[in-house]
Amino acid sequence: MKRTAHPPLSPTGLEALASYEHWLCEREDLAPASIRNYLSDLRHFIAWYETEREAHVPDGFTPQEITTPSLTRYRAYLQTVQRQKPASVNRSLISLKRYFGWVLQHHAISYDPSVAVKLVGQEESAPRHLDDQEEQRLLAAVTKAGNLRDRVLIVLLLHTGLRAREICRLRRDQVKLGKRSGLLEITGKRNTYREVPLNATARKVLEEYLPTLSPDGAFLFPSCKTKQALSERALGYLVKKYARVAKLPDVSPHDLRHRFGYRMAESVPLHRLAQIMGHDSLDTTKLYLQGHQARCAASCRDHCLDVKREIAYAGQHHRLSGATFR
Repeated sequence: MKRTAHPPLSPTGLEALASYEHWLCEREDLAPASIRNYLSDLRHFIAWYETEREAHVPDGFTPQEITTPSLTRYRAYLQTVQRQKPASVNRSLISLKRYFGWVLQHHAISYDPSVAVKLVGQEESAPRHLDDQEEQRLLAAVTKAGNLRDRVLIVLLLHTGLRAREICRLRRDQVKLGKRSGLLEITGKRNTYREVPLNATARKVLEEYLPTLSPDGAFLFPSCKTKQALSERALGYLVKKYARVAKLPDVSPHDLRHRFGYRMAESVPLHRLAQIMGHDSLDTTKLYLQGHQARCAASCRDHCLDVKREIAYAGQHHRLSGATFR
């Protein structure tokens, strides 16, 4: 079930949301998308709480009235009524844990009701990504139907593994090109610095693209309308547009990042891949390695089946030949 984008709230609910929004915007170092997600998750909890009349007070939502059972009932609501996947349920719960931690920090409540609430268990699976043929179809689509800027965007996503926010805000002075080498100087999550190497494919498209940029512009991929940094939403639209041309379903910029991670996992040590992709934990990077190993195992199984079929066919043919000579 798809949830309402902006469910109505009571005056006290709106006040609580506005106070939290002010703190996130003014006192936290967060990406705009993260702030939107935190506020959206809190708004939907408040709307559910007020609609279900969990709070037996006429004034609507107040954090002081929330109990641990209220939160566990909301978790059950997300799972059974909304039928959300475990990852979506957990994102909402983590957002609420962050909110109530903030409320407790400001002494508005005497205890944090979210501490005892457990996340939903989920089977850890390798991220979705494009295969070789799908990648070629996407590149062919943007080469045929797109402009140079869009082609460079797609190629860099596939060959650097940058996050959407990182590539949208990429500046010209972050690109370092040499005769046979190159790199991108990236400031990622929590202002962590890393250097992302550029292979020959990435360097070639950048060498073609950079001379076409206006000398007055700072961003590598300016919006055609605003001339400022391309928005993450616009990037997502571009990727989906060329994916439709290539007849690929539901492709996002993050899928192209996953494609890079899988390809690099075949030849790059785990700790080095984590550095290139900006992962805080090796556990995140291991998913690419597990996916690569699973593909290798599946390929071996298919090869073994082919060999068995060939042996069976050869044996049958031998028996038939022997019967003919007798």
